[in-house]
Amino acid sequence: MDLPINRTLATEVILLGFSQNVKINLLLFFLFLIIYIITLFGNGFMVCVIIISSHLHTPMYFFLCNLAFIDFFYSSSTVPKLLESLLFSSGKTSLMICDIQVHVGLFLGGTECLLLVLMAYDRYVAICKPLYYLVLMRWSICYRLITLVWVSSFILSVLPSLLMPVRACNPNQLNHFVCEILVLIKISCESTEKTEIVISCISFFSIVFPFIFILLSYACILSSVLKIRSSRRSKAFSTCSSHVTVVTLFYGTALIMYCGPSSRYSPNFGKYISVFYVIIIPMLNPLIYSLKNKEVTKICLARKTVLHC
Repeated sequence: MDLPINRTLATEVILLGFSQNVKINLLLFFLFLIIYIITLFGNGFMVCVIIISSHLHTPMYFFLCNLAFIDFFYSSSTVPKLLESLLFSSGKTSLMICDIQVHVGLFLGGTECLLLVLMAYDRYVAICKPLYYLVLMRWSICYRLITLVWVSSFILSVLPSLLMPVRACNPNQLNHFVCEILVLIKISCESTEKTEIVISCISFFSIVFPFIFILLSYACILSSVLKIRSSRRSKAFSTCSSHVTVVTLFYGTALIMYCGPSSRYSPNFGKYISVFYVIIIPMLNPLIYSLKNKEVTKICLARKTVLHC
């Protein structure tokens, strides 16, 4: 296919990042470095605690272990490159690395969307169908469900982008700090109309539809909780509070980014939203679950006591 007039294929892209000011970039470098270290430690800690502690070998913690694993690698696929760009102020990235970032981000982001649905279903069964929990959430079914989540994410998020690759053209500057599909298509050599339609369809099936399922699950949970005695309601709500917080943070930003009217937003708006779900949320997730989960807190206190002894 012939390229548009005065446009040539790009071999690299230039991520403009946040600022051209060296002092601001240095400040952001140390800020994001601290956040990244907390993210790695927090998610790594969650995975290790769940694997080592035998009494945490339940479906809920199995799914939580997968969530921590996703956040660990999701952050690692973007933040190290961002730190390098902030430190050396170049922003240049090869097209191959950019494509890898796009596909890894789509895959892990899509997997997290579907995993949060699975975690909502687990809470629904535990609260609304407690007598059938051991049957409906037995390990053989959990393994099949988590496999379905990973495979479905690849089919929904990654496969379409592999079948419809974006050919980047010069000028190759992206007003962003990471390669994302919504940003990359802006320097596409061809018309992006079909690509945008595909992205809209993928966003519906991987973000909107799962979010509706989560809302329905919690509507059923709320209905069931209101029917039980008030003394037991707080315990039922406490088992869901962490998940509700994570869902609100993750889906809130994802819906704004992929399903909101982007024409109303400033060019920098998407970049700042991306900071939240690419960098901040992977750090917050293990903190939310560890601080709001009594079992994890007890393990932390017990291990701290042993270390002091």
